[in-house]
Amino acid sequence: MYQINITEQMVDAEPQEIITFDNLNAKVDAQVYFKVKADEEDAKNCIYNVNNYQWQIVNLARTTLRNIIGTLTLKSANSERGKINDELHKTLMSETAHWGIEIVRTELKEIDPPKDVQETMNKVVKAENEKISAVDFATATETVADGQKRAEIKKAEGIKQARILQAEGEAEAIRLVNEAANKYFTGNAQVLRKLEAVEHSLQNNAKIVVPANTELVNVIGEMAGVLPLKREAKEEKK
Repeated sequence: MYQINITEQMVDAEPQEIITFDNLNAKVDAQVYFKVKADEEDAKNCIYNVNNYQWQIVNLARTTLRNIIGTLTLKSANSERGKINDELHKTLMSETAHWGIEIVRTELKEIDPPKDVQETMNKVVKAENEKISAVDFATATETVADGQKRAEIKKAEGIKQARILQAEGEAEAIRLVNEAANKYFTGNAQVLRKLEAVEHSLQNNAKIVVPANTELVNVIGEMAGVLPLKREAKEEKK
């Protein structure tokens, strides 16, 4: 009598070195999850159709991995783990169909390159990261410089606009002063010229007859065309 475990089980395909398509030795390991089918016919098949199905699954998985990864470069193998798992699962399902077992899933544990290759890859990745960091830093620095430049331009434009407004204000003030001068001081200028003419006449010893009871200021004013000063009425003596 045989006792058969029909629960899900796992076997390790054990690490092995596989030569990739680009002639690099990669250390590969995988796990296979399976279970014996619960019906009587399949239970018999796992006993009579295969000798030690667990050991057979391990060897079949190792051989299949060599066939799959041997067609891939190391870089492709690392980036296409899902594809490798699918192909491994499909092959195991096909090859074990008459063993009375079900391959539940396969898991690729590792694909490690040789130590020297790994160190070189790490250096390449580090160099790429440093390059990206340098580009990002340069971009950030350029952005800050551009912002400062724009701020200085805005500041200069503000100062320029303020000076323009100040100059326009001063020009407007001068214009208003000129208008006021032309409007309010033209007549006074004419009077001043007349007074200057009277002064010039007096300097030439011209004789002026001053009527009685007339103030000299009013006489000169009349000569210059200036309205006479009004005399305050004197109170009559009682």
